Amino acid sequence: MTPQTATSPLDLAAHVDCMPLNGIDHVELWVGNAAQAAYFYEHAFGFRPVAYSGLETGVRDRTAYVLEQGRIRLVLTGTLGSQTAIARHHQLHGDGVKVIALSVPDVDHAYAEAIARGARGVDAPADRSDAHGRLRTATICAYGDTLHAFVDRSAYYGAFAPGYAPVPPRPVADGGDLLLAIDHIVGNVELGHMDEWVGYYERVFGMTEMLHFSDEAISTEYSALMSKVVASGDGRIKFPINEPAEGRRKSQIDEYLEFYEGAGAQHVAVATRDIVRTVEQLRARGVGFLTIPDAYYDDVAERVPAVAPQLADLRRQGILVDHDDEGHLLQIFTKPVGDRPTVFFEVIERHGARGFGEGNFKALFEAIEREQDRRGNL
Repeated sequence: MTPQTATSPLDLAAHVDCMPLNGIDHVELWVGNAAQAAYFYEHAFGFRPVAYSGLETGVRDRTAYVLEQGRIRLVLTGTLGSQTAIARHHQLHGDGVKVIALSVPDVDHAYAEAIARGARGVDAPADRSDAHGRLRTATICAYGDTLHAFVDRSAYYGAFAPGYAPVPPRPVADGGDLLLAIDHIVGNVELGHMDEWVGYYERVFGMTEMLHFSDEAISTEYSALMSKVVASGDGRIKFPINEPAEGRRKSQIDEYLEFYEGAGAQHVAVATRDIVRTVEQLRARGVGFLTIPDAYYDDVAERVPAVAPQLADLRRQGILVDHDDEGHLLQIFTKPVGDRPTVFFEVIERHGARGFGEGNFKALFEAIEREQDRRGNL
């Protein structure tokens, strides 16, 4: 099963950016209880609290915790009232990604370029200042209720942003950081809207379609979906966009759209250097992962000889293996991290491969369908 490649890596490197992006600055989730969510991400995933915002810092409408691990920064935000935008968002969607913030060298240029190319603005460029400097930000709309923020923190030296106080350092878990960086963030959109949003990222951000997968490539006996991957000019930021396809039963995308009640970010893929050790420790801390049938591993060593020495460990942890012309990758997917069957995480270890585990799609989707069936949603 081979994906259709829209643009080669060399083409990506040569692409001229209309909007330079440094990377993902942070991902903000709006949640029902920020204190409890922060505890979960700290003790289950190994993130470290670094900043806090709330009543004690002069903020009256919300509470937020900033957590970091490697180059990953999560912001977990909850409401302090029933009539706020956060409360309405959580009532509709449950816990979910609200803001995918992008670090840019020039917020004003990024915002003006985005608006000129058809983006809908939410917050025009503005400074937030305190004794630690100046943070400049702006915000535009993305799919569903998701937002993209542009962030320039080059003149800010505080904990995270004005209105946040630093959290005293806590002991680092044994072995230090397990997770290094955000590899990609996947968005789910309604049937017939994938090309619309791919076009949006191409037009507004100057991104390039990197890969696309048809419903024939991503299907099981019961369900199917279609997916396209857009990437920034240097390939550093990657956003796969999924939409459901016709199937005999409800696909994972249909289930997400039903319970999230609209389009949104389905999962965040986080990179690691040692996926076996990482998954082993995450399991010990209570993180649940999809179960892969033992028969999946019967031909793994033949498909990807490079992983033969660690096959027993991969089998024991249920880690998937795939390869392309440039190398191989190892990946695994958590179960949903909230009450609704919506947001989850992927852990990925790359060894040269630039793909997204297309050789694992069938095994992965069958694993997801088993979970859907248990929930009565297949």
